[in-house]
Amino acid sequence: MKGAGRRRIYLMRHGHVDYFAPDLTDPRQVPLTDEGRAQAEAAGDALKHAQFDIAVYSGLPRTRQTAEIVLAGNDAPPALIAHEGLEEIKSGWIKATTREELAARLAYSFDDADTPGASFLPDGETFQGAQDRIVAALHELILEKEWRSALVVAHEGVNRIALGWACGGGLSTIAAFEQDLACLNILDVDVTPAENGEGLQIERIALKALNVTAYDFVKKGLSRSSLEHLFDVDFGGLRPRRENGV
Repeated sequence: MKGAGRRRIYLMRHGHVDYFAPDLTDPRQVPLTDEGRAQAEAAGDALKHAQFDIAVYSGLPRTRQTAEIVLAGNDAPPALIAHEGLEEIKSGWIKATTREELAARLAYSFDDADTPGASFLPDGETFQGAQDRIVAALHELILEKEWRSALVVAHEGVNRIALGWACGGGLSTIAAFEQDLACLNILDVDVTPAENGEGLQIERIALKALNVTAYDFVKKGLSRSSLEHLFDVDFGGLRPRRENGV
């Protein structure tokens, strides 16, 4: 059947940004920093011989800029497609005056994602709602478009949920999927004719690579978590210690 076969998704997180930049008024519009652009350039160099049939980003500037840099070294880059279904999980409102405080509040965000009603910070999007949105976007991408190789540039939370879905563990697994800045994951997806004879279905997914950072393949300089790296803090562990010492 037309469209059936193996698909490969190169799933990336955007490069480094600075949410505390002095001239930033809307965090959604934050651009890549010089460090973020260098990270994306390293990924682009690693992927320069890949042939992408489509390239998708979340619609936000940091993912578009990352995708543009990665595609710049490609001989025949496809046009970029924005997909709002791949936007980052919508957070609730919190007040934080320092990088350290904000990072500490975010550190446990994914730990109880499978708890009924759990949301990304108080009053934020529920993880279940985000999963429904993100998985629907992936199904649309995989089953309703014709391609063999896709570049998808999204966000930490989106990628964690996508990987949880791909491994079959769902929201209970997403806290374990670290996503460093400008990292690359590779998913191979087998698409076959649907059993009812109408359309296509996803038969299986293989995770070929996880959290690969082209700017530091063995992560010698990435001893901190991605959250610590993003906010330039050091918890001394994957999470800061809670006030009760736990």
